[in-house]
Amino acid sequence: MDLKKLFPLAYKQSLLVSIVVYLIIGIIAGLAIGFAGLITGWIPLLGAIVGWVLRIVGAIVDLYVVCGIIVAILHALKVIK
Repeated sequence: MDLKKLFPLAYKQSLLVSIVVYLIIGIIAGLAIGFAGLITGWIPLLGAIVGWVLRIVGAIVDLYVVCGIIVAILHALKVIK
């Protein structure tokens, strides 16, 4: 598995810039997911299905952000190349 393709931001900028960018990605995605849940939450059956899907998407985004920060730190410490 090529980490440079999965986490390109961790390799192109400095550590601080990479961490800030990943945090901004997480915040924007969280706001978008929350807004989508707010809009569709009042629909009885569709709201439950969309809420379930949004929770999965939110967990995947959170995992991507955390892994991206970890890869950026490991790259800055020269543990991975």
